Amino acid sequence: MRLRLLIILSIIGLAEYYSFIVVRSSVRNMSPAWRTALTGIYLLFTALSWLGLIFFRQINWAAMPHLLRNIYIAFVLGFVVGKILVLIVMLVDDIRRLITFLIGAIAYNAASTDGIGNIDRSLFLKRTALVLGGLSLLGFTYGIRNRYNYRVRKIKLKYASLPTAFKGLRIVQVSDIHTGSFDNHSAVEHGIQRAMDQKADLILFTGDLVNNHSEEVDAKYQEIFSRLKAPMGVYSTLGNHDYGDYVQWPSPKAKVDNLNRLKEIHASMGWRLLMNEHVVLERGADKIALIGIENWSAKANFPRYGDMRKAYDGLKEKNIPFKILLSHDPSHWHAQVIPDYSDVNLTLSGHTHGMQFGIDSKWFKWSPVQYMYNEWAGLYTQGEQQLYVNRGFGFLGYPGRLGILPEITVFEFS
Repeated sequence: MRLRLLIILSIIGLAEYYSFIVVRSSVRNMSPAWRTALTGIYLLFTALSWLGLIFFRQINWAAMPHLLRNIYIAFVLGFVVGKILVLIVMLVDDIRRLITFLIGAIAYNAASTDGIGNIDRSLFLKRTALVLGGLSLLGFTYGIRNRYNYRVRKIKLKYASLPTAFKGLRIVQVSDIHTGSFDNHSAVEHGIQRAMDQKADLILFTGDLVNNHSEEVDAKYQEIFSRLKAPMGVYSTLGNHDYGDYVQWPSPKAKVDNLNRLKEIHASMGWRLLMNEHVVLERGADKIALIGIENWSAKANFPRYGDMRKAYDGLKEKNIPFKILLSHDPSHWHAQVIPDYSDVNLTLSGHTHGMQFGIDSKWFKWSPVQYMYNEWAGLYTQGEQQLYVNRGFGFLGYPGRLGILPEITVFEFS
């Protein structure tokens, strides 16, 4: 733990050092007044960023005006990521110069240690680092505009074991609503309408309706979410944030009451909450099974309330050929579903949000979250089993989306 802390502090220190070097270099040729003013502004922004990060839990973010809060959080994230980019560029340059120096020293050729070309290259890299840092800042600020920019993704799935009556089935998946982060009822209403426009036979929600408190789903949001309707029903499960594990409660009972109230809200909106259980869906004489478990994570930092054994109780005896599992955390798929439940055809998850930041194109997909989760966005296949990880309807922490847009998924079965 101490070693990890030391590494983190070292990276932070280097990032701050290099960022200051780049800023100082960029204002070097300005007048003393401008040089002092811009350096002072940079140091002020740095202090404000670190104060926000250090006292994050003590700040009452909910009491802040939404616009001010969103701009501040986006700015801090852009500032921090920008400094990391500066660190990478400048560190590469210093490593290059060190290698050049060592080669020159070994060859007894002092002239090769750092010529005019190398000085020019260093200046170029400093400017590159400054541009990258600025683009990061602008990018995260711009990303605020995308927080309600819902994207409908249509996925066609073909299964030999799917009963004939379910061919052509349309399922809409919504995940990670995080109601407590919203600041615009109309924008959310538009997103829900887009989901309804898909005319699904079945709607599935895969967890994290709230950030922490059931009160986040106010009367207006309950009315909006209750518009989600489908001929075969709306089914839901819980995510890690729904249990209220990330806030302090006045008593254990208060925490339990909060969860019970959230369950009641699911029911009042017409959502059938699956708590380590399964239901059988019928079309004519054909049947498929829908399994829903509470949050189950293979990652140590997230809770494990799910119980597949309980959810499966009595299912094998029903001899149902096709099964869909709702499990909020995608790490569950490799850790338990694949090795122990090979008859689950499709698992639907969310949780990662694609980290709300990255590159998400037809040809290339990248996000920092992939270094924690092997399956973090989109469709994954192993053998006869598949997993789909929804990128999330809402947002958490960063009040925006940069490259990874909010998602409504439509599955078409054949």
